[in-house]
Amino acid sequence: MTATVNSRLSGELADATSSDAALRRFLHGLPGVDQVGAEARAARLGTRSIKTSAKAFAIDLAIRMVDLTTLEGQDTPGKVRSLASKAMRPDPTDPACPATAAVCVYPDLVGVAKETLGDSGVQVAAVATAFPSGRAARDIKLADTADAVEAGADEIDMVIDRGAFLTGRYLQVFEEIVAVREACARPDGTSAHLKVIFETGELQTYDNVRRASWLAMLAGADFIKTSTGKVQPAATLPVTLVMLEAVRDWHEATGQMVGVKPAGGIRTTKDAIKYLVMVNEIAGDAWLDPAWFRFGASSLLNDLLMQRTKMLTGRYTGPDYVTVD
Repeated sequence: MTATVNSRLSGELADATSSDAALRRFLHGLPGVDQVGAEARAARLGTRSIKTSAKAFAIDLAIRMVDLTTLEGQDTPGKVRSLASKAMRPDPTDPACPATAAVCVYPDLVGVAKETLGDSGVQVAAVATAFPSGRAARDIKLADTADAVEAGADEIDMVIDRGAFLTGRYLQVFEEIVAVREACARPDGTSAHLKVIFETGELQTYDNVRRASWLAMLAGADFIKTSTGKVQPAATLPVTLVMLEAVRDWHEATGQMVGVKPAGGIRTTKDAIKYLVMVNEIAGDAWLDPAWFRFGASSLLNDLLMQRTKMLTGRYTGPDYVTVD
């Protein structure tokens, strides 16, 4: 966006959530997304190559950005302990290999993950608010969130009510995000970080992705996240580009940084590097940090580890040399 647009947004932010009508005017007053232009730019950035030394740095950075995830009905305490151990030491043969950013689990398994991770520095993220559909009464969603925080979750990944958003009930979505953020508070005055999931594969247009991004940031999101990983398409480069533009423009208008998390379908080192190039080009190098950019993934870590070994030894280890998630 231009500086003029950002100046206008700065002046309107204070009034945007004063009423349903004001919020609607603000969101529909955002500049539209040029679909062809966004997809073309994402494709161009995806062809960028990086030097060998930069690739080694990018692989370690990508490992540090992974939210290692298991969100299946068959999850067990044993599986979560194994995943948490892998998060702390992704390559047990190489102490120099960095740990991942977080382990992401269902709320009932937060305690298991927290106990296993201890003071390792790896965060525990919990999906909440009737993940992945978001179809539940608000009091149930808030109880779900509070239970996860009480169990020790460092981060909460909530899903928006896409039905409400798509029918223009923006204030309802806004108020729910605000309420979940309040439920993230701990008795000691700190708060779990809140990631807001849009399920972009159901939002239909890039304009809606931009509106959802601003709506979540207005409501106090610490991160905006593409997807649950349960709906296709999940994360894509053009969708992530639109979200990165949103956090960049929010920062220019407010001085506040908000993180971005693409999730679902990012499986290879080549894919991860494309996203890192985009982060640098669209939002800036300040976002090249696990505090501000994450990958929601499981199989991605294995490929990063294999490529890392190739960089160090000159040969691939193969999938049999990494743990199966």
